[in-house]
Amino acid sequence: MSRVLHISDTHFGTEVPGIAQALVHLSQALRPDLVVLSGDITQRARSAQFQAARSFMDRLGAPWLAVPGNHDIPLFNLWARCTRPYAGHRAAFGSELEPVFASHDLLVLGVNTTRAHRHKNGEVSTQQVQRVARRLSQATAVQLRVVVVHQPIDVMRPQDLPDRLLGHTTAQQAWAEAGADIVLGGHIHLPYVMPLPGLARPLWAVQAGTAVSHRVRPGVPNSVNVLQWNAVPGTCTVTQWDHGAASGRFEPVRETTLRPARG
Repeated sequence: MSRVLHISDTHFGTEVPGIAQALVHLSQALRPDLVVLSGDITQRARSAQFQAARSFMDRLGAPWLAVPGNHDIPLFNLWARCTRPYAGHRAAFGSELEPVFASHDLLVLGVNTTRAHRHKNGEVSTQQVQRVARRLSQATAVQLRVVVVHQPIDVMRPQDLPDRLLGHTTAQQAWAEAGADIVLGGHIHLPYVMPLPGLARPLWAVQAGTAVSHRVRPGVPNSVNVLQWNAVPGTCTVTQWDHGAASGRFEPVRETTLRPARG
């Protein structure tokens, strides 16, 4: 059994300290095999915000994998945006913008879907799609195969269509055929689990809300996901944990059981 804690859109610079501490307590209690941070780590890509985010990740007590979001590229410093868009991210989280985590029963592939020339929209290139597909095709039968992006691979509501990842159709088809089980994302601060239709094999979009920022959607509290993969019998349980204002803790509120295809 392996456990993944999926957090997103921490937006350090707008974090609520009490909620951040509650998430540290949750991670230390769950002891995940991996923490995935799917972008918008900071609010304005400032050095102090990246440093606070890295310090927070180190407190979670688990290995982690992080990809940048559109907020992690300087917005107002145009020189930095054009010449060194990922300098802050690299200084805090390492030079690799598309990290990989592999264990006996997990394969997690990060994809950088941000572009310095785009203010908000994300994109996945043909080269990225093919690279990820090649790595997925090398996975073992016992590994849960997870791809991590920032902008959602698909959306449930018409009003969120402008935020859907550019190149999503090609990516869904190629990654499903290559063996992907789940695509983790964030960006829209809306948690959901969504089966993607019309593909060669089952593939799910799993989205996280904003983990610790005050920038929540109306009626949607701070939330994170916990994925628990049991290679035998081959089920993945996705549990959404919301922060309760009354309790001051993250609490499980919704559980979805997925059955990835094998063979």
